[in-house]
Amino acid sequence: MHVRILSAGAAAVLLAALPTLGGQAVAATPTGATALAPAAARVVTYDASGAAEFRSAVDRGAAIWNESVDGVELRPAASGRRADIRVLADNGWPRALPGPLGSGTVYIGRQAVNQGYDTVRISSHELGHILGLPDRKPGPCSSLMSGSSAGVSCTNPYPNAAEKAEVEENFSAPVGASVPVVRSATVGD
Repeated sequence: MHVRILSAGAAAVLLAALPTLGGQAVAATPTGATALAPAAARVVTYDASGAAEFRSAVDRGAAIWNESVDGVELRPAASGRRADIRVLADNGWPRALPGPLGSGTVYIGRQAVNQGYDTVRISSHELGHILGLPDRKPGPCSSLMSGSSAGVSCTNPYPNAAEKAEVEENFSAPVGASVPVVRSATVGD
């Protein structure tokens, strides 16, 4: 017990003396300025229970966005909770019906899959619409939002630097603040 008291006392003395021993211990904030903590990512939930055989592709598409941006995090909705994004499989062409930023419905259409388009790219692309990105057609494979115009051989599911920056900007405003208007019309790819 005597050692613990001595150690705690020694730690307190060391912390108090640290700035004088090794120079400045913390960065100073300019007079009148306040230090800003990094903003927490806005959590957007999704429900892929209706995505049928594409569920793992949807989970991978969400994970790609989580790896690519800091301002928003896509998470599966908790059981019994309403999700911000509903993902469904159907026999049509892939499309998104965006609502307010970070919400809407995504359809992973079997028509494109049957033509040979990559399911993870489709998922990531359609989630990009929900995150506020428009189609950018025609476009190269390096542009996720070029969608089907990049061709069947394109399997790139990652947003490029400009697409990442646009999503970061979309989600940089505090929740409840004015955010860019997302098209309410169907975005077909």
